Amino acid sequence: MNLIPYRPVLWCRSGHLNTLYGGLIRAVEMPKYRRERVETPDDDFLDLDWLENGHDRLVILCHGLEGNSRRVYMSGMAHTLSAAGWDVLAWNYRGCSGEPNRQLITYHSGFTADLAWLIERVRAKYERLALAGFSLGGNMILKYLGEQGGQAPVDRAAVFSVPCDLAGSSAALSGWAGRPYMARFMRSLRPKILHKAAQFPGQVSTEGLQRIKTFGEFDDAYTAPINGFRDAEDYWAQSSSRPYIPRIQVPTLMVSALDDPFLSPSCYPHELAEGNPNVRLLTPRWGGHVGFAERVDRIWSEPLAVQFLGA
Repeated sequence: MNLIPYRPVLWCRSGHLNTLYGGLIRAVEMPKYRRERVETPDDDFLDLDWLENGHDRLVILCHGLEGNSRRVYMSGMAHTLSAAGWDVLAWNYRGCSGEPNRQLITYHSGFTADLAWLIERVRAKYERLALAGFSLGGNMILKYLGEQGGQAPVDRAAVFSVPCDLAGSSAALSGWAGRPYMARFMRSLRPKILHKAAQFPGQVSTEGLQRIKTFGEFDDAYTAPINGFRDAEDYWAQSSSRPYIPRIQVPTLMVSALDDPFLSPSCYPHELAEGNPNVRLLTPRWGGHVGFAERVDRIWSEPLAVQFLGA
């Protein structure tokens, strides 16, 4: 398949500008979602946002870290896929829809149980099912597909800006260039930890929380112990999707820009993709993190997803 090439104008050839535009600056009308709350088997809940037009094919959209169904990149992709003849399900991970989840455990980069349960819940309603994910959501999708292997009830998948090696991505963001991004993540993550500490007294400590500035520190103190991992390194090793790429048996498009400030060299698994005929890896020179703007009114990743998922 000859995929649509990426031809950005001059200002889009900056990883940081593209990242800011794609995630914050771009103006996108909010889709007219239908909200559905579903109860999970472990007495928690997920908030699902549907964009339905009675089509016989569905795309499930998976957002990034501390994102939700209403983020700019999710809204833009939902509009584009809906216009191309897909029903769209943009789901919010536990604690990401504006209301804290009930359980101590939360979503994380490798938490595929909710995705697997959700797919089983909706699969029978559609003739075709595809997945599209961004950043953490892309990592989750790749890991899920690798876990399922030939049993994955999915027809195609497209993922963008994937930190498939979490240790490498964490290292990339711990440098000076990553500080503004980390500060933004921490402004969102700290209140959630404070709520967990109040929700589960004695199980979550807030000591030193305000001094944490990197994923290494945060994952060591919170993500790992809350979700049953030994430490940050154990969490990164078990949750990275990179080792699962050889096991994927569904046609999958993986797109990561070489100027992505969130990714390390280990997040571009060319040799693994070349060894798996089901996986196609594109690494354009520009694009930033979940950016891929070609100009103000065009995001390359959206028609690209339509082309690949609809093949």
